[in-house]
Order: sequence, then structure tokens, then C-alpha cells
Amino acid sequence: MADYHAPTRDLMFMLTEVLDDAHIRGLPDCDDYEPDTISAIVDEAGRFASSVLAPLNASGDAEGVDWSADGVTSASGFADAYDRFVEAGWNGLTGDPEHGGMGMPRVLGAATTELWNAANMSFALCPLLTASAVDALAHHGSDDLKAVYLDRLVSGEWTGCMDLTEPQAGSDLAQVRTRAEPDGEAWRLFGQKIYITWGEHDMAGNIVHLVLARLPDAPAGVKGISLFLVPKYIPDADGNPGERNDMRCASVEHKLGIHACPTCTMTYGEDGRGALGWLVGEANRGLAHMFTMMNAARHKMGVQGLGVADRAYQQALAHAREREQGGAAIVEHADVKRMLLSMRSRIDVLRALCLDSAAAMDVAERSDDDAERAAAQTRVDVLTPIVKGWGTELGVSLADTGIQIHGGMGYIEETGAAQPLRDVRIAPIYEGTNGIQAIDLVGRKLLRDEGRGMRALIADMRATADGRADGANPHPALAEGLDLLEQATDTLLAAGRDAAMANAFNYLMLCGTVVGAWYAARIADVAQAALAAGTDETDFYEARQACARFYVRQVLPDARGYAARIEGGADAIDTVDAARHL
Repeated sequence: MADYHAPTRDLMFMLTEVLDDAHIRGLPDCDDYEPDTISAIVDEAGRFASSVLAPLNASGDAEGVDWSADGVTSASGFADAYDRFVEAGWNGLTGDPEHGGMGMPRVLGAATTELWNAANMSFALCPLLTASAVDALAHHGSDDLKAVYLDRLVSGEWTGCMDLTEPQAGSDLAQVRTRAEPDGEAWRLFGQKIYITWGEHDMAGNIVHLVLARLPDAPAGVKGISLFLVPKYIPDADGNPGERNDMRCASVEHKLGIHACPTCTMTYGEDGRGALGWLVGEANRGLAHMFTMMNAARHKMGVQGLGVADRAYQQALAHAREREQGGAAIVEHADVKRMLLSMRSRIDVLRALCLDSAAAMDVAERSDDDAERAAAQTRVDVLTPIVKGWGTELGVSLADTGIQIHGGMGYIEETGAAQPLRDVRIAPIYEGTNGIQAIDLVGRKLLRDEGRGMRALIADMRATADGRADGANPHPALAEGLDLLEQATDTLLAAGRDAAMANAFNYLMLCGTVVGAWYAARIADVAQAALAAGTDETDFYEARQACARFYVRQVLPDARGYAARIEGGADAIDTVDAARHL
């Protein structure tokens, strides 16, 4: 089983050479975002990921978690690793300094999120969800709630989670039945939630649940859902964990992967008291408030796909270098090189996409220019479903390719090649399935916007394709891909909502494939400039060029297939009678 080596050089390449780090540094409160600081943080995060989290990945997978009526015991070593994670300040890297965070940009947080997930996806899900809870509470919580909870959540002293799904609801949150009854200035919750990631554990002093529930007079459907903060332990007058709330973990799921991550069924009010909770934001606006968490989490899911893909690539590469067949290491075999290049080239462009979209979040949140902030938010809105959808599809696909490179040994659990695939397979499902991401991209980000956000993105990509971006070389293959994307965009805008929805997933994959080619072109330009300047890292930059070339010649042609499906119309789907034909 290959050791995990944090890709710190690759991250620095993206953060300081491919992306515009100077622009981020020019944003308010980003003066410290300098190459030396970035390098120090990335290097230290890489050491923590490689030396503390990665060694627990396989053992946590084998051991899993232990459930009893009293709660959940984490896998061996996880609680200590979490204490070290919090003590080192990693949980608060991008947190607001007013609440004890470091205040670093989200783009740097995305880089460390990749490392945590590559090293140990089960562990990484815990701080990932806490960060999302921080976002929701910071945007929508009352001052009183912020005073009690935000400092502790930012530091990681307490963890957070999202409680959305119910057995009868699935992704249809209009069917939520958990109810909230008034109790003075607070509420008492009764009901059940399922699939609650890190909903119960022994690694932190308290667990803060953000729960969707209905008020007694709530209207039906999604317009009648409110958001509540429900702690495992009710804080006392000093803000310390006090009485145990009427909320329990009834069971944990037995899953395909992420075995060391407890996926809980949570019950509220079984003792008859009701779980004490406090309203977050406005009554009956809970779903809108929850999406503050959801959108941040969706971006992190794409980063998760990236991290696990890189872990699978490292394992496959190490095996290919060691395994001999036909008198040579299989890394020299043409088909194995093809598979390794298919992994590495996609990882390069997905890393650029994840970081660049996080940088757009920083601009949208921090810029003091209203127009720039609005444009950046539009870019974030367009890219988020692509990051989540395309990124997690790649995570699964590349983990699968990693098994293929191992051959029969990949199908044996002892090699560790199967774990990345088992772990990451959940990523296209949770936080909104990738079908939902596609519907969001086409329905909300394309049709509702009348294509403005997508056309702005295409215009920026055209500048690179034409060689107008920083005086770089033209990229005719990218230009052809953009022609396909532009035509598909026009087709869906003219098709009407129902026909567009039938082709939404193809459109999402087309967008990801073409956007990936945009980053491949930018990577190639930067690498060419470095080589022309006489860099000491010739192998590194030649490798970036080789991967970019492979992407353009061997991956970008997939865009023609997605475009052909879109141009072929939706009749092949819409005319099928589900009752009679399926």
C-alpha cells in the first residue's frame, strides 16, 4: 500500500503561478496572502496530512466506528488526531479573526481541504461540515447564538453538522415532517433525520446540529421549513456543555465506504421533552438559510473528489513503477501510461478549477468594488455545480482507473486500491445528487439567468483560446470546444425547460470538459514561459505541458459526444413512457 505524499509543489504551482495570487492579496484583509506564507501553510498542512491523517486511513476503514445506546466511539487514533488538528489551528484557517480564526482566503482553505480529503476522507468530513455550519450561523444566526457558538465552532472545540434528510423525504425536502413546538424564546423539536454525517461522536466537547423542521403554523412545502440550532449538550450560563439534550443517535449506517465516518440516524424528542433548539434566521426561510451551508459544502465535495482522485493516482503510479510484466515495469506500457495520463491530466485541471472557483468566492466576499463583487458571485454560482458534479464524477472515474492499473491486485482489499473508490462513491450522491447539480446549473444558472453568467465565462475562455490573455499562444482546440459549448448553450436556452432538463447532465459534463481544457491551456502557457525563462525545474514544467497536451488531445474530444447528445434533442428521453417502457 503506497504512502500518501502531499502534492505541495503542485498546489504552489496553481496558487502562485496559474492563479492570480496578487489579486487575492490586494483584497481587503488579505495582505498576508504572500508566496512565503502560502508555502509555509501548504507545506505544514502537507506534513500533517501525510504524517497524522494518512496513517489512520486504512486502519479506520478496517475498524469503523462503534455504536451503542450511549453514543458513538470513533476509530482508534481519530480523537487524538482531531485534538492535534484543532490545536494546530487548522479548523480556523479561514475563520473570521473576530471569532478566533486566521482569516486566510478561501482559496487557501480549498488547498488544505484537498490535502485532508486525500489523506483521510472519513476524517476530513468532520471539519468540512463544521465549516459549513460556521457559514450558516455567521450569515443568519442571531448575535446571541453567535456569541455562544461561533468561537467554539471556528476553533473546532465543538463540531457542526447538517440535519436535512428524513426517511420519506430523500432530496425532496418539501416532505420534511420534523416539527418544532414553541418553548418560550426557544423551541422543542420532535422527529427523525437520516444520513447525518458525523452527527454523533466522541471527538469534541459538543456537537451543534443545524436542523430543518416545521413550525406549528408553517405552510406546506419548502416555504414552510425553518432552520434550528440544536446542540447535543445545552450550554450553561457560562457557555459550557451542560444538560444532555433530548436528541440521540439511534443507529449508524453500514456503508460501502467512509467506514470511519459515522453516518447517523438522529431522533429528537424520544424522551418526551423535545430537543431544545433555537431558530436560525427567519421563520419559514430555513431552506434558503440552509443553502448557505449547502453551497459551501458542494464546492468542498468537488475538492473531495479531487483529493481522493490524487490519492488513487499516487497509489496507481507507485504500483505501476514497481510491478514488472514482460520484462519491464508496467509504467512503461503504453496502455498503462494512457491510464496514468488520463488520471494526472484531469487532476491538474480539476485542481485549477477548484482553486480558481474558491478564489472567486474570495473576490465575491471581500472586494470593495460592487461590480467586481457581483461578477465574481455570478462566476461562483455558475462554477459551483460544475465543481461538485464534474469533480465528483471524476473522483469516482479516476479511482476506478486506479484499480484497473493495479490489475487483479486492485480487486484485493489488502493493496488499498479499492478504498478510494469505495470512499468517494458517495460524493456524487450527497449534498444534492449530480443530477440535481445539473438541474441547478441549467435551471437556475442558465435558463433563469438567460445565459448571462455562462456567456461571461465563455468570453473569458475565448480570450485564452484566441491568445489574448496575457499575450499567450492561441489554443485552437479550446476554441473548437468553446464553439460546441456555445452552441449547446444556445440550444438549451431555446429548448424550453422540460427539454433542457433532459439534457442537463450532458450539459454539466460538457461544461466540465471544456472548462478543464481552459485550465489545461493556462497551465501549458505558464509551463512554457517557465521553460523559456530557464527554470531549474525542467521535469516539473515539462510534465505539466505533457499532461495539458494529453488533456487537449485525449480528453477534450469527449466534448463532441456530450454536445452531440444535446444537439440530438431530448426526445429519446422525453418520449419514453416510464410505466410502459422501463
